Amino acid sequence: MPASTSLDTTQAARWFHALSDETRLEIVERLLGGERCVCELTDLMDAAQSRLSFHLKTLKDADIVTDRREGRWVYYTLNRATLDEIETLLGSLKRTERTAARSITCCG
Repeated sequence: MPASTSLDTTQAARWFHALSDETRLEIVERLLGGERCVCELTDLMDAAQSRLSFHLKTLKDADIVTDRREGRWVYYTLNRATLDEIETLLGSLKRTERTAARSITCCG
């Protein structure tokens, strides 16, 4: 997101909502190492598949993870393009905050 582009608050809210849960952050952390089958995530996180499916759907709806089906198994991976967009958004907010702080005069 270039600095001149306005913030897409709807998309940003979707991303931050998806990342605001400890379980979903743990899923993201587990996927940093690469693609994982839902059964692997279930074992690694010692969680019921139905619980993980709910959280994976939230991450998928936010486009943070993608999935692919192979037979009866579903494999999840991080969407690196979305993570890059989130990183760009955060960098843009940081730059905007610094610029705004310099130009604001209080009660002047």
